[in-house]
Amino acid sequence: MATFFGPGDFIFLFIMSHLMSIIDKLRPSWNPSIPHELLSLDIAARLRTDSNSTMAASIDFGKIVQETPTAVLYPSSANDIIGLIKFSYSSATRNPFCIAARGHGHSVRGQAMARNGVVVDMNSLKNNNNDKNNGIRVSWDASLGFYADVGDEQLWIDVLNTTLENGLAPVSWTDYLYLSVGGTISNAGISGQTFRFGPQISNVHEMDVITGKGEFVTCSKQTNSELFFAVLGGLGQFGIITRARIVLNKAPTRVKWVRILYADFSKFTKDQEHLISIEGLDYVEGSLMMNHTPNNWRSSFFSPSNQTKMDSLLSKNDTIYCLEMVKYYDDQNDNTVDEEMKKLLEGLNFMPGFMFTKDVTFVDFLNRVRSGEIELKSKGLWDVPHPWLNLFVPKSSIMDFNAGVIVDIILRHNKAIGPILVYPTSRKKWDDRMSAVIPEEDTFYCVGLLYSSDFDDWQILDGLNEKMLKHCDKNGLKIKQYLPHYKTKEDWMRHFGEKWNTFQQRKIQFDPKMILSPGQRIFN
Repeated sequence: MATFFGPGDFIFLFIMSHLMSIIDKLRPSWNPSIPHELLSLDIAARLRTDSNSTMAASIDFGKIVQETPTAVLYPSSANDIIGLIKFSYSSATRNPFCIAARGHGHSVRGQAMARNGVVVDMNSLKNNNNDKNNGIRVSWDASLGFYADVGDEQLWIDVLNTTLENGLAPVSWTDYLYLSVGGTISNAGISGQTFRFGPQISNVHEMDVITGKGEFVTCSKQTNSELFFAVLGGLGQFGIITRARIVLNKAPTRVKWVRILYADFSKFTKDQEHLISIEGLDYVEGSLMMNHTPNNWRSSFFSPSNQTKMDSLLSKNDTIYCLEMVKYYDDQNDNTVDEEMKKLLEGLNFMPGFMFTKDVTFVDFLNRVRSGEIELKSKGLWDVPHPWLNLFVPKSSIMDFNAGVIVDIILRHNKAIGPILVYPTSRKKWDDRMSAVIPEEDTFYCVGLLYSSDFDDWQILDGLNEKMLKHCDKNGLKIKQYLPHYKTKEDWMRHFGEKWNTFQQRKIQFDPKMILSPGQRIFN
């Protein structure tokens, strides 16, 4: 019997064919560089290829770079990560696929992304943790003192809250506590405490690391030391951290928090250098105030009455420099802390009448950025592009940097929206065996240009960043990028300098197939 199609049938078939074509285009594709055999492994149930998962892993805090992975692994244990890496590494008949560990996603240039590879969502370890201590264990050892064994996926705010239950706390911090332990250890972890206690990577006793070969290795200064020093500040190139043993000390309960203001950059830097050279303070940072309110998202420090005074000052000066310092205390030195702080302030050359003091809890001080974050989120101003640039500037170059970059570029273009940090720290608190790169001088400045922008104009600020870097290079300022981002291998070689050969040899030793952290764009 013959079958006849009317005009309506052809229209129906045409529409259905067109819809199926659209669906095929929208359906997540499995990149051929990742073999289908991966789906037969035990971890297959924890691999996701849906667009919600891959899109979430393709963006970060910077909102500048987007690289879509083929899949996202939500591990339930370190064994899942081991299985994934071993599978990529082991086959001799195909190219390995790239793998990137993602913590809180606070990178700004796609450093935790893996285009056409697999992103490991480390936060999943926290969600699957059945440990009553939530992956944070506080212990004591006769040789080490107090320490905490902490999962890579843990946020520093969780480490703080857990260790405080024992009257203890880590000694080195970042300004923002909602960052993963593995993420900051892979970079360095710096803040105003660094001059005294060193960066966070100087306060790690031991780590468990899964190398680019899929080997699970416990390392320390004494055991597997080459891997230990490679991973500290190693930008995720040599292994995925699953546990870090962090130095703890007795926690203070409160802090005296002082901010003083300067109109002269030379006096501002001279006083900062003096303060980090003497005993007595636990935190020293500096920042610039320009055409935005004296309070910013890092903390709401100044009272409304003080803000009026600040606004008047800012109307008369292009830039004001703010030096802030903190001294920890508790019941034992409650009666003496004011006198001690007064002595520390003696001889400083700040503007008379522009000293402001607060007394807050230790936790409120460390978590000072959180309230600003919540406020910005409520206004829709947090999830925007952040073309940040973080630099280490040698002490010998800081005056030239101020004149050539801060004055001639930042102030002249009047585009900066967000905090600008400028504060010194000491090289003696860093270990040169680590992968982290810093200037050669004994004292150098941490400079953070923490911009926010609209989605349609971040390129303008990024263009200013390029202009600043070119100025520094042209004038021989010998800066180093912190949280570095480069586009060519030659740039990376210049960044690492004398450390490049060691860095490259360590890569060959621990990740010879260049599987890990492709988003850094060093070897991939």
